[in-house]
Amino acid sequence: MKSNSYKKIAHKVIDLEILALKKLRKSINRSFDQAVNAIVKCQSKIILCGVGKSYLIASKIAATLSSVGCPSFSLSANDCSHGNLGSISRKDILILISNSGETQELKPVIRFANRNKITLVGIVSKKNSLLYRASDIKLNIPEVKEAGLGIVPTSSTSEQLAIGDCLAVAALNKKRFKKHNFKEFHPSGSLGAKLKTVEDLMISGKKIPFINENANMRKAFKLITEKKLGVLIAINKNKITTGIITDGQIRRSSQKNNTLVELAVKKIMTKNPISVDKDMLAVKSLSIMSEKKITSLCVHKKNSPKKTIGILHIHNILDGNIS
Repeated sequence: MKSNSYKKIAHKVIDLEILALKKLRKSINRSFDQAVNAIVKCQSKIILCGVGKSYLIASKIAATLSSVGCPSFSLSANDCSHGNLGSISRKDILILISNSGETQELKPVIRFANRNKITLVGIVSKKNSLLYRASDIKLNIPEVKEAGLGIVPTSSTSEQLAIGDCLAVAALNKKRFKKHNFKEFHPSGSLGAKLKTVEDLMISGKKIPFINENANMRKAFKLITEKKLGVLIAINKNKITTGIITDGQIRRSSQKNNTLVELAVKKIMTKNPISVDKDMLAVKSLSIMSEKKITSLCVHKKNSPKKTIGILHIHNILDGNIS
């Protein structure tokens, strides 16, 4: 087979899966709303179950639901007949995924759910199947043509995966789940880094290197050495931020003025330092540092830019894996 033929095969597979998703889009109805409401109202666990490829899809959907605050896990229907039915309680919601709805391994799970009055959501293609008839909420996905011999699960699993994503995103919106909520479930990795805020990385409390603007530079020398941040935040008697002073400024000023130690901090400092909100994404604060060619930012809360509650240094950004 010529190499350019493989490209044609790829195009055909993608076209079939696009067609499947278009059919799925048209099939969304009130049953979908019922499924979303059941997921959001669930006071226990959401359990997704399937066999073979459908089980793999179930695992992915469970992971996505969990990431948006809907505690979920997946079960293999094969294992359910060997003790794992004990993982399912009456307060749970059970979502069974099957293209045919007649897979032998699913039958004991369906009977268990019906017998114990466990809410059963069926994601299934065939309306004349056991799963469709037994489900409390029926998510009927259209029967579609599979790519590869017409039997390899491809278009149908794309539908299953897509309906799972739809459920998760709809539940996310129903729960009014925001980025800061999502961040709680993704503390690590590149996604976690992207969602970190200034507050997550800033220096706060007694570690903030405050100095009164009227203090002399002798005291500033001592304090900047003690704090080891290379920066001081100048404040007035009302604890309002009036300026910032860096070790670089001190060095440059000392070369020009032999009596620098006797000068007041306010004579040397940079007035009206840049301050960012504590809820700003850390990656945006890095952009500000780069644009302004500075290494530190004051941090404030809401509409009080003159009231410094923290300081963000470029080292904090780098330590947080922000890029």
